[in-house]
Amino acid sequence: MYRVFKEYFDIVNNVKYDVNDMPKVGLLVGLSFQHLFAMFGATVLVPILVGIDPAIALFSSGLGTLAHLTVTKYKIPAYMGSSFAYIAAMQMLMKTDGIGAVAQGAMAGGLVYLIVALVVKYVGNAWIDRVLPPIVVGPIIIVIGLSLAANAVKDATMVNDTYSIFSLVISMVTLFSVILFNMYGKKIIGVIPILLGLIVGYIFSVVLGWLTGHEFVQFSKVAAAHWFQVPSFDIPFVNYDFKLYPSAILTMAPIAFVTMTEHFGHVMVLNSLTGRDYFKDPGLDRTLTGDGLAQIIAGFFGAPPVTSYGENIGVMALSKVYSVYVIAGAAVIAVLMSFIGKVSALLSSIPTAVLGGISIALFGVIAASGLKILVEHKIDFDNKKNILIASVILVSGIGGLMIDLGGFQITGVASSTILGIVLYQILPDPNKGSKN
Repeated sequence: MYRVFKEYFDIVNNVKYDVNDMPKVGLLVGLSFQHLFAMFGATVLVPILVGIDPAIALFSSGLGTLAHLTVTKYKIPAYMGSSFAYIAAMQMLMKTDGIGAVAQGAMAGGLVYLIVALVVKYVGNAWIDRVLPPIVVGPIIIVIGLSLAANAVKDATMVNDTYSIFSLVISMVTLFSVILFNMYGKKIIGVIPILLGLIVGYIFSVVLGWLTGHEFVQFSKVAAAHWFQVPSFDIPFVNYDFKLYPSAILTMAPIAFVTMTEHFGHVMVLNSLTGRDYFKDPGLDRTLTGDGLAQIIAGFFGAPPVTSYGENIGVMALSKVYSVYVIAGAAVIAVLMSFIGKVSALLSSIPTAVLGGISIALFGVIAASGLKILVEHKIDFDNKKNILIASVILVSGIGGLMIDLGGFQITGVASSTILGIVLYQILPDPNKGSKN
């Protein structure tokens, strides 16, 4: 779908580390921490909302990422983090049947991925180009980035749903630090702008707290945490007696089709960033299998289901570092961090405003990647079909159009993807023969 000569791609995009490049150990650790910080807030937020130990989510995200990398032959730099799509269903099941039902539902969602992967393996994926042409793909990628814009701005400006000028200042210092390091940083500084921006934002938060008498960074939680702390795993047959929960399966398994559309979108973004076509190599069947296996692993340990993360894609887009070794390093660190109480607490102490400032840059870069696809394919917006498809996808996706059928929800990204695919198939082309 995205055939770009690698030499041209490297020159135009100034790639610092390609997919199979391995940085030196010291740099590798720093780059991996960038990804850890990017996914940390959202990954631990999901279990907090549901009532699950965040350390389990951290552990399963790392283990799931390693499983995904292995299944995809270490060809796709994708990080797996806690999925928001399952939150409502998990909250409902936790109130009725408990963690056993949630775990079973998560594993059922993973099995759906494996079944679809088998279908793709034997039917093929030639249909992808017909179902997901550039006029659909571009706006979907824009939606993936901008649908998170409200969350980024809220993190950057709000404290407990109340506007805070201090949060705004902290987030802007963080944001402009990332921009300056990315634009003017030389050698290693230019490779880890997000990590450096986060450090600047963190230190600034501490200093601002001293000057104003506010506690933007809570060191008390770090002091109270233990150095070694085993996550509260909820494993079938070990922590509880196994019981079949048909309601949990029927509630959570269909949601896999929702996250699957987001999976397609993330793979499309990675195609654009790396100049490859992952739908063909290693193949959509392997990407789906990796995602499904990661979900099953998460469910087995009593963690929320995981899926590929747009935050980490944003890190790659901004830093131009696509190395799978960096992603694997982040996964290993996540697993280790889940057992180190003080380090987990230190990461948790990062002010929300700092993460908000970073998110503004990351999510915007993802959206810009969608624009890049439209420009590269010279999409004709004088064509009524094209303008209508793009308009519907953008408004429904960014607006958060949601279909709610009880415990089964189709969120903005998924619903806009479905609408775009349907419109492309049913609308006639008034300029037959033009590029769309």
